[in-house]
Amino acid sequence: MHNIRSVIAAAAALAASLTVATARADVTIGVSISLTGPTSALGIPTKNGIELWPKTIAGEKLHVIVLDDATDPTTAVKNTRRFITEDKVDLIVGSVATPVAAAMSDVAAEGQTVQLMLSPVNLPEGKGGWSFRMPQSTAVMAIPIVDQWKRLGVKTYGFLGYADAYGEAWLKDLAPLAEKAGIKLVATERFARSDTSVTGQALKLVSANPDAILVVASGSGAAMPHKGLVERGYAKGKIYQTHGAASFDLIRVGGADVEGSYVVSGPAVVAGMLPDSNASKALGVKYITEYEKAYGKGLANQFGAHAFDVVIVLEKAIPMALKKAKPGTKEFRAALKDALETMGRTPVSQGVLNFTAADHFGYTPETGVMLTIANGEWKVVPSK
Repeated sequence: MHNIRSVIAAAAALAASLTVATARADVTIGVSISLTGPTSALGIPTKNGIELWPKTIAGEKLHVIVLDDATDPTTAVKNTRRFITEDKVDLIVGSVATPVAAAMSDVAAEGQTVQLMLSPVNLPEGKGGWSFRMPQSTAVMAIPIVDQWKRLGVKTYGFLGYADAYGEAWLKDLAPLAEKAGIKLVATERFARSDTSVTGQALKLVSANPDAILVVASGSGAAMPHKGLVERGYAKGKIYQTHGAASFDLIRVGGADVEGSYVVSGPAVVAGMLPDSNASKALGVKYITEYEKAYGKGLANQFGAHAFDVVIVLEKAIPMALKKAKPGTKEFRAALKDALETMGRTPVSQGVLNFTAADHFGYTPETGVMLTIANGEWKVVPSK
């Protein structure tokens, strides 16, 4: 009887050790996104995209923990600290709002844990060593806008954007390109993400009468300032929007007021309209097919696409990291960072990435696609 008990005890101990080993081999991902608050229109489609992630990568089970940061930097920091100290995650994904993602970056660096940002955050020099961006940089996406302005003979422009890091990044990155092209900024107005009107700002911009106005906002929130400009008499066809607005929410909420306007976008939103030679076309079509099969026709947008692209990146980086260490360890987290910085040219649905130790944005200059809105649909604007 004693021998039988010993065998049972030994078997139980072996099973327990195998369970622990398996759990330690899981790749644990902490996701902090805005499911409530002003940027929930970005967070919800992102979460939908995450729910389509595979169960395993490179034979390792994915353990994904999703928390709502409510578009609040303080909440996001708490989520990030929990991921690192309690959940012992191997990497962090988030957030979708620029100020929120920026707040997370210091905690990620302190915990030496990779952060895949879902917002194009510009961080101060020497910051963000562990943070990589899945969306395109404002500097890269400003290129097609200024190129089109040059072709159309635009000489002056106005700015109406968020009074936060996303708005300031666009103001900073667009200015040198426009200045080099001889295009002058004549009016700058800002508003908060939570604002419900921009009447005062729109009046000042219309009074300045620039040849074009750039609206810097995101999701359904991009329609309000756009409509405000049109209601104050500014021509629809002279309004431009950023890649933060490249979702059907702009068309749905903006209606007739956004017809004829322009939006710079990543390739995924209009993948089917791109030439076969575009490196992102097949991946973009795959994303749209999978997303719309799950959630409905016409609902695929760039926020879900960034979630889709996280998987493409990890399917390349995780096998590289596994050659050096096991998930759940400091060594694996460091190996994952190194893999991202050395994995080389990587087409994703939103462009072509080439992360390096010096460049955690990675997107190549030809990434951006100019779109216009015609009859409630996206149309690609020829680049020449």
